[in-house]
Amino acid sequence: MLEINEIFGPTIQGEGKLVGTPSVFIRFGKCNFNCVGFDVEYETPSGIKKCGCDSFYAVDKEFKDSWTNYKSYEEIVKEVDILTKQSASLYKMDIVITGGEPLLYWNKDEFQKLLKHYIEEGHQVTIETNASLNLNFTYDYQEKIIFSMSVKLSNSLESLKKRVNYETLNKILTKTNDSYLKFVIDTKIIENAKKEIETILDNIPKTQVYLMPLGDTAASINENCEEVIQMAIDYGYLYCDRLHIRVWDNKRGV
Repeated sequence: MLEINEIFGPTIQGEGKLVGTPSVFIRFGKCNFNCVGFDVEYETPSGIKKCGCDSFYAVDKEFKDSWTNYKSYEEIVKEVDILTKQSASLYKMDIVITGGEPLLYWNKDEFQKLLKHYIEEGHQVTIETNASLNLNFTYDYQEKIIFSMSVKLSNSLESLKKRVNYETLNKILTKTNDSYLKFVIDTKIIENAKKEIETILDNIPKTQVYLMPLGDTAASINENCEEVIQMAIDYGYLYCDRLHIRVWDNKRGV
């Protein structure tokens, strides 16, 4: 069973290496993190107020009744096909597998069939992941995936042991060609973030690093972006804005 929070598009990728790319998103439900430190306030269907990340509706199981259970990958493909046909694009769209944490489904046959289908159809497939879970590469098509790895820093308030998995980071960066790291930064963590990122990079193969400002609204992005840009300049990282939030705040389905 594949638990999907939402399928939407065509839209653009809002962050990371492929920002601006026409994409369709398949957002899986469930996550192994809560990231209460990101301080996005929300209310559950039962009326409880909480804090978490900007994808709380795919993370918090209290929203589970709004998720859709798919028994086969073909059901998902059928729904995505309707969306991709809305575009007159002459090239294949990026299929973005996101969450929640999609690697919770990595060992499920139907999840792998979904990935294989889109790779063999000529689409770029991006998996957005926190890269904290163990995984194995068993098939050649898996090495064609771009892993957009948003490794969490201490501002997430998740434990270091839980959020940084060097075995997985090394495996992904060794097995794939275009995968990369991205870090969510706010002004409060700038000094600590410099040290945390340096430690991570010292223990993995060389790769591209993107810094993104924390925020779930254009206003909150603005509060953090200048210092994050300066940090990127100072340390030779790449700055990446969060274009989807600039345009739509945290509106779903765009």
